[in-house]
Amino acid sequence: MIMNYELIRSDRKTLSLEITKESKIIIRAPKKCTQKTIEDFIRKNTDWINRTLRKTEERRRIAEKYKIADADRAEYINKAKSYLPERLKYWSNLTGLVPSYVRITSAEKRYGSCNSKNGICFSYRIIAYPEKAIDYVILHELVHIKHKNHSKDFYKLIEKYMPDYKQQEKILRHKGE
Repeated sequence: MIMNYELIRSDRKTLSLEITKESKIIIRAPKKCTQKTIEDFIRKNTDWINRTLRKTEERRRIAEKYKIADADRAEYINKAKSYLPERLKYWSNLTGLVPSYVRITSAEKRYGSCNSKNGICFSYRIIAYPEKAIDYVILHELVHIKHKNHSKDFYKLIEKYMPDYKQQEKILRHKGE
């Protein structure tokens, strides 16, 4: 079997497998685990590894499309501070859901969040996406004011206002436009 991976041995009891966002394969194994057991584990998970590597590469490729250069950061933050509150107001009026506050953040791994006090945060990075995808993020966080989870009722309410929300999710999950 020819597959490059990093092996980390420790006092753990089980084998685990991780694919990093850089497409690096990491195997964690107990100190006394044999090389054959490790290779059998990799062989057993080869389909998952290959599938996950393809997804990771696709995400990275699409993420590059929406990447914001450091030189453009201030411009995107300013755009977010003017654009997002306007769109939030539109969706709040439409849904009747109003956040207790709104903040623009520099979050890298999430586009938005809604906390237990109904405060909403949006990453300025969302401004790099198409307007319809931005609207989905806004609606998604507003709906969390009513439904604090991702239940069927949560998605029914989203669908009521944005029937094509699944297409926007695909864009945001880096599967292309």
